[in-house]
Amino acid sequence: MKKQKAIQAIEQEGILLVYPIKNSPEPDSLWAHLWPRSKMVWEWDADADHKVSDLWLLKEELSRSNKVVYAKWYQNRATFFSKEAFVHMLAYQRSERPFSHESQTILEALEMDSPLSTKQLKEIAELQGRSLEALYNRAMKALWQKLVIVAYGEIEDSSFPSTAVGATKTLFEPLWEQAQNITPEAAEKYLLKKLGADNKFWKFAKKIKSQ
Repeated sequence: MKKQKAIQAIEQEGILLVYPIKNSPEPDSLWAHLWPRSKMVWEWDADADHKVSDLWLLKEELSRSNKVVYAKWYQNRATFFSKEAFVHMLAYQRSERPFSHESQTILEALEMDSPLSTKQLKEIAELQGRSLEALYNRAMKALWQKLVIVAYGEIEDSSFPSTAVGATKTLFEPLWEQAQNITPEAAEKYLLKKLGADNKFWKFAKKIKSQ
């Protein structure tokens, strides 16, 4: 029931955060659609609201459902896209600008083998250890923002499950190919109509594109 309602909300809105930012109504979130009258309190102890953990589990299930697409996109936060919105955002963000060496190394690894865990990616890119954490995060952020990578479930590779990351081109090849056939201008027209000029997701997309 919750899964179907979540998918319908994502398809209706195009883009949704998983959790709201400081309980603000904007940008829109999955939480707000599933529990519109509930304030979110980020707690994980025994007395915590089960909705927070329920949504965490639902997020993981939805990310590998192939019905919607999940990426750490808006301000590096958990974000869901409808397939249509994702294809157009991917087309809109398409750029000839090269990625950094670290980003490119990670992307090439994922295009050959997806999904992989954080631990595996750090080993491949030789970015292990606390001193290289910031460099790894920057490399990943660039890939997330351009939507050339997506999250797809979780992988147990430490004491806490790690997000499984895959190349969009590998895990969602049909969507990747669709995006290649949409011009940035056509993508912008679609996104403006779907989201609206004042939408925070749209403003964030324009900011990324201009960087």
